Amino acid sequence: MANQFISMNKIRQILRLYSQKKGKLSIAEQTGVSRNTVKKYVQIFLQSGLDFKEIFELCDTDLELIFTQPPEKPPAHRLQTLFGLFPYVDKELKKKGVTRQLIWEDYRKQYPDGVGRSQFNHYYVQWKGQVNPSMHMEHKAGDKMYVDFAGDRLSIIDRVSGEIRDVEVFVAILGASQLTYVEAVMTQQKDDFIAACENAMHYYGGVPAAIVPDNLKSAVTRSSKYEPTLNETFADFAEHYGTTVLPARAYKPRDKALVENAVRLVYTRIYAKLRGNAYFSLEELNTAIRIALEQHNDAMLRGRNYSRRQQYEEVERLVMQPLPPLRYEMKKQLFVTVMKNGHVSLSPDKHYYSVPYRFIGKKVKLLYSRHSVEVFYNYERIALHKRVKSSYTYSTEKDHLASAHRFVSEWTPDKFLNWAAGIHEDVRLYILKILGRKQHPEQAYKSCLGVLSFGNKVGTERLTRACQRALGYGLYNYKTIQKILERGLDKQAEEENTEEQMPLHDNIRGEDYYQ
Repeated sequence: MANQFISMNKIRQILRLYSQKKGKLSIAEQTGVSRNTVKKYVQIFLQSGLDFKEIFELCDTDLELIFTQPPEKPPAHRLQTLFGLFPYVDKELKKKGVTRQLIWEDYRKQYPDGVGRSQFNHYYVQWKGQVNPSMHMEHKAGDKMYVDFAGDRLSIIDRVSGEIRDVEVFVAILGASQLTYVEAVMTQQKDDFIAACENAMHYYGGVPAAIVPDNLKSAVTRSSKYEPTLNETFADFAEHYGTTVLPARAYKPRDKALVENAVRLVYTRIYAKLRGNAYFSLEELNTAIRIALEQHNDAMLRGRNYSRRQQYEEVERLVMQPLPPLRYEMKKQLFVTVMKNGHVSLSPDKHYYSVPYRFIGKKVKLLYSRHSVEVFYNYERIALHKRVKSSYTYSTEKDHLASAHRFVSEWTPDKFLNWAAGIHEDVRLYILKILGRKQHPEQAYKSCLGVLSFGNKVGTERLTRACQRALGYGLYNYKTIQKILERGLDKQAEEENTEEQMPLHDNIRGEDYYQ
């Protein structure tokens, strides 16, 4: 059955089911052919270098050429010419918008008696497999930077103790040009990983559209086939550089094939050259790595007449996104509980920052740098503030407050002083005295509000006389104004040079009582 001839429609049916992620056994049962036959045609399809759309658009003649008989071998000179073009073809296909169809059409314009489209694809895939058997995915210029840590570590020696310390080796590679970056770091932890990714982009002189890490804990907090959860700091780093993070999918070796192959080359092209040498610092080791790395990037690619560096300069550099003017600022984290007033405390500064009031009582994470403070709840950023290092003061966003508290958030010394000045200069002076007392700002604002509200209750003239009388007493609080007005003391004519003082008893308490 495996060698039995089947129709082109049957082949299309097999491939359509395969494109729908059906298993080979299921396909065999649905199409009525053996599993080996299904396996055979799927393998031919994978080796063809065509995608599903291209396959389904082929006529029966072209499809038969691919699946039922080996392509007719063109004359030796024509085949030699064709293979000589493939390094150029490979480079052109990395450019955005360039397809095999366009390349083949250009080829036939230059060589009218050249091979057909199917043969062209067949021999290109064959050549590609010979020069780089691990690479089957097409990579567009400026699209992806693949990153990972090498499995084998290198080491440095402590000059004082003689202790040998193992260090991690970070590897990055651009998909299109295969330009590689290698750096030794102390750990695989978040800080070292992000710094290495940043150094890689500065080495390239540009930013790719996406970074593809393996599912490292430094990059991915929670793995998922469809929507993995990124580490907040790494996501923030990607946002700073204007790139996207696309974690490699678990159990999908093609997602990681390029960087894994790069790691193997690093072992032979870099590790081998470092053997037998002693390095006494990370800087010394990275200097030696850089020398070997440049030799690797400048070496001719197998089967091509250009190097990784040359390919990068010609194909990829111009389509990389520009580096931002400033490097990424690493952030520290702190877990806190949102207070009842809707703020969180950054303990190193003793400063308070607002969050949306619905998060009161929730435990949140603070990510802070020298210039900013971010608040996260369940991996979602809920607040962003400029960092302020003044102790026991508040940074409050009006929109974070419940509606009942928003009026309070608008209180300022100028607000009350301008209000009082509109009544009388002595009222402004009295409000200034209240604000000058050493008390919590909110308490001072409440006192000011209470005093000024008397203007609506008893009139501005009585309020002015009450403030003038209270200034003479040297008592600056709401209760003082209230008692003067209640007793009508503001209506009494003040005697010149009087020594009269407010009576001190249970109903009239001194200034210190309210501090």
